[in-house]
Amino acid sequence: MSTVMTPAEREAFLAGHHVGVLAVAREGRAPLAVPIWYGYEPGGDVLLWMDRDSVKERAIRKAGRVSLVAQSEQQPYAYVSVEGPVVSNDEPPTREEALAIAGRYLPAAEAEAFVRNSLGSTSILVRVRPERWLSQDQGKS
Repeated sequence: MSTVMTPAEREAFLAGHHVGVLAVAREGRAPLAVPIWYGYEPGGDVLLWMDRDSVKERAIRKAGRVSLVAQSEQQPYAYVSVEGPVVSNDEPPTREEALAIAGRYLPAAEAEAFVRNSLGSTSILVRVRPERWLSQDQGKS
């Protein structure tokens, strides 16, 4: 019995509601590992909204690749880890892209307020193309 998810299962899981943990290599230091809100639609890129010149953005720009882990914290435990290259990190998110990400984590009115207060001239959208996947679902039989 395999607990590894199928490609469709892992993409559906990643598209679900999870706080991700972003991991980025850093020269001479441990990898940066931080929680992050993200956006994902099956078959697409992973979208990460952040401020330009933040610790995350500088590490991502230098490394050119990231890993993201999403997990279920209730039984049955499950996770998806995705790794890939950064394919874009120089454009600000549109209001719709920012709302789609914030709306995964906040009720609609709160997401609107968050975007209104957070989307600014330093905002960027980092796009990561999934290349390598790891997954496990302890609930699979």
